[in-house]
Amino acid sequence: MSFDIHQALNHINVPADWVGLREVRETTTMRHVRDGKPEGNGRYTTHGVMVEVLVDGQLAYCGTQCLNPEGLRGAAKVAYEQAKAAAPWTAYVFTSEVRPPAKGRYRSPRQKGITALSAGDINHLLKKACDTLKVSDKVISTRAAARITETEFRYVSSNGSDVEQEFLLTASDYSATAQEGSVTQNRTDNGMFSHCYQMGLEFLDEAKILQRAQVIGEQAVELLSAEECPSETTDLVLAPDQMMLQIHESVGHPLELDRILGDERNYAGWSFVRLEDFGSLQYGSPLMNISFDPTLPGEYAAYAFDDGGLPATKEYLIQSGKLLRGLGGKESQIRSKVPGVANFRSASWNRAPIDRMANLNLEPGDSSFEEIIGSVENGIYMESNRSWSIDDYRNKFQFGCEYAKRIEDGKLTTTLRNPNYRGVSTPFWNSLKMVGNADTREIFGTPYCGKGEPNQVIRVGHASPVCLFENVEVFGGAA
Repeated sequence: MSFDIHQALNHINVPADWVGLREVRETTTMRHVRDGKPEGNGRYTTHGVMVEVLVDGQLAYCGTQCLNPEGLRGAAKVAYEQAKAAAPWTAYVFTSEVRPPAKGRYRSPRQKGITALSAGDINHLLKKACDTLKVSDKVISTRAAARITETEFRYVSSNGSDVEQEFLLTASDYSATAQEGSVTQNRTDNGMFSHCYQMGLEFLDEAKILQRAQVIGEQAVELLSAEECPSETTDLVLAPDQMMLQIHESVGHPLELDRILGDERNYAGWSFVRLEDFGSLQYGSPLMNISFDPTLPGEYAAYAFDDGGLPATKEYLIQSGKLLRGLGGKESQIRSKVPGVANFRSASWNRAPIDRMANLNLEPGDSSFEEIIGSVENGIYMESNRSWSIDDYRNKFQFGCEYAKRIEDGKLTTTLRNPNYRGVSTPFWNSLKMVGNADTREIFGTPYCGKGEPNQVIRVGHASPVCLFENVEVFGGAA
């Protein structure tokens, strides 16, 4: 970055107790191909600075793209005046303890840089993926997309913070829609844009992409003649790509401390979790171990520091089924007196950080995939999220999947279409009967986790093994 953020900090002259500057420059490249034809090629960059001040115990922000001394002083003045105006009505009086000094560097792992493939190379690969997806004339539409994001992050403060982080994020999406008569089925690559990682363009491996595309196309056609999912209460085995959504909605969002404190109630809702539940609530069975881990290399939301300068460390939110920590940054930890994590994150330079998920993972157990399936006398195995619905307290949920198989006498048998299941968060997790080993674990993510007013769409990673839940209500039909 040519902009000198240290010099910029010296230009801030408001009489604040603490000042921080967070600079973000982000360039996103999108490539879309539909039915073998390029549909969209875009590249855009956003660059700006968020000025933050602490005045009379109140934090306030002002973002700007005017990166000259006058623009930054103007933004600092706005933030200062907002803090002064809000201080008499503050919900909590903070000190500089809320922004501990931080110093360090982080860079996403990569083998191939962004110049390894040209725009033409990527479009050609996506076209080949579309061609492979179309396994028969019953496939009426194919889609392939790739997203590459480069982010440069700098954070400095008046109490000595100096953080630099560089992120290279890659994501892809492939899907096939098949139709026969009045029946239409869609199959994706483990769910919409779920293949999201921090890595270079080695991510766009042609052999692996075309292999996955072949399976996607074949399964889309297979679903046309599949049986409808039955309606019954039975054992349910969830693949890692569906566990991603299950973790996200029924663990991640309910444990966000700002939501529990009521900050999100008029937009994203509250939570069934109470502050007094931490340290006592049996959230799930003893097999349930949920970790917050921004340090896992290659997972989509890896980083070394959150946007408030808190060092990122692996922490267990739930261990042996017991709720221990919340998803709350330093502000929420101080307000709630509940242990939290380094998850104070913003979507860009023009948004104030709030409590967000990052890499939220279910730790592996001891069972192989064959052992899990073999233990089920009668049940259903489901893959790839298609639809989701969960109440404002993140308690009662109903999720639909793309693809399912009957499990009969310990074997996968008939293919089922339109599979759905429903439950209530803690009873569901307490029904967790078997957790797959490390060989069954897969890593996915989403670029589309929304929260906050004004809205912030942020990146989240989830890793999970295969899991078996007992006595779950499943049903068929379009969700």
